[in-house]
Amino acid sequence: MKLDWKPGTMIYPLPAVMVTCGTMDAPNIITVAWVGTICTDPPMCYISVRPERHSYEMIKQTMEFVINLTTTDLARATDWCGVRSGSKFDKFKEMGLTPAKARMVGCPIIEESPLSIECRVKEVIALGSHDMFIAEVLNVRADDRYINKETGRFELDKSNPLVYLHGHYYAIGELIGKFGWSVEKKK
Repeated sequence: MKLDWKPGTMIYPLPAVMVTCGTMDAPNIITVAWVGTICTDPPMCYISVRPERHSYEMIKQTMEFVINLTTTDLARATDWCGVRSGSKFDKFKEMGLTPAKARMVGCPIIEESPLSIECRVKEVIALGSHDMFIAEVLNVRADDRYINKETGRFELDKSNPLVYLHGHYYAIGELIGKFGWSVEKKK
């Protein structure tokens, strides 16, 4: 039997990402789980941020940010950067993370992240508790440790990605299939 539940955002799991913003001289990190893909061509994504967050104004001023994917090794930093304010802490220093120069935006990437997605904001939509920053992907920086030398494929699963599920962080589990496996012809 199914029960009616209060309306809410119960679409889980989500990637837990660390979004970098600001400048190389004054960078910040905000942890976000409300993040996603919008379009393939042109490549676009979004993040949703509460206006009262310290990073919100930084993103509004520069209209740029970087989505840095996280791993189980980055779990503590991911959580810490989500509960501490950049107005009081240098999050890179506190968490021992390395700010590195991005190619297309002025804010840094996180060197320890397996994948950094450089974004320029195209539109900001006020939605209520959060504003959605819709952005065009300008560049992707991939850690070459996860690029298969034979196929050229980026194997993000090898980095042990971190996901967020209703207030908790999890590692990704066992592979059960790939896109299209249910209709794939047997050899």
